[in-house]
Amino acid sequence: MKNYILAAAAAAVLCACESTPKEPSDKMIDTSDVIINDSTSLGVKKLELVPLEDSPEFSDAILELNTPAEGAVLKSNNVKFSYEIKNYELAKPTVEGSCAISCANSDKGQHIHLILNNAPYQAKYNSSFTDTLPDGHYIALSFLSRSYHESIKHFGASDLRQFTVGKATPEKEDLSKPMLFYSRPKGEYKGKDTANVLLDFFLANTTLAEDGNKVRATINGKSFLITNWKGYVIKGLPLGTSTIKLELLDAAEKPIPGKYNVVERTITLVKE
Repeated sequence: MKNYILAAAAAAVLCACESTPKEPSDKMIDTSDVIINDSTSLGVKKLELVPLEDSPEFSDAILELNTPAEGAVLKSNNVKFSYEIKNYELAKPTVEGSCAISCANSDKGQHIHLILNNAPYQAKYNSSFTDTLPDGHYIALSFLSRSYHESIKHFGASDLRQFTVGKATPEKEDLSKPMLFYSRPKGEYKGKDTANVLLDFFLANTTLAEDGNKVRATINGKSFLITNWKGYVIKGLPLGTSTIKLELLDAAEKPIPGKYNVVERTITLVKE
């Protein structure tokens, strides 16, 4: 009888041990790997695209490109660009508008953006200059720019043409189709200039509307649909490398064919 009682007690102890919760196994989820989407608790900035509403218009500014001529075939690689600028002063600071204070600003003042084959623009502060270009066919977009690099977008403040340099075979691109050219952001931003980064592009032969053509800007994987052609400020970019992709879309948000209508660039933001 005594042995029976001891056996029963041992069985009870064994059952009690088996009913005690087990320690977590290696297969259970480690909550330290779960990222909570809370920008405040993580210290991550919210990525925003804010339209510029207060830029000076310069509505009567005019840019005319005299040389090189449309369709020119130039034997020399030293290409002279000669512009006539009216009602706009190059090499003068743009002092009006919030971006004049909060965005990266050229200390050389207002200028021309010259974009060749949709490569990163060259800033030109004089109405006449000579550039040495490799042999090739060129589509050249020129437009007036505020000193903080926002384009002036009205008709008459830009020029789009093509020419051939050196031994390259002359070509004839159709410049009457809808075209998208990338302008800003560009290069490296330091210190206070990292807080507000200008996004700007230039359009030819098209407008934007909610029920019409659009531009999709994808910034570090986050997409924004733009239906109003103006400058925008990107807020919340992290330090380091960021990627900006622009696409010209039709009313159904389908890509519009064109050699420059999809473009992707990278920029760098550094603390100092």
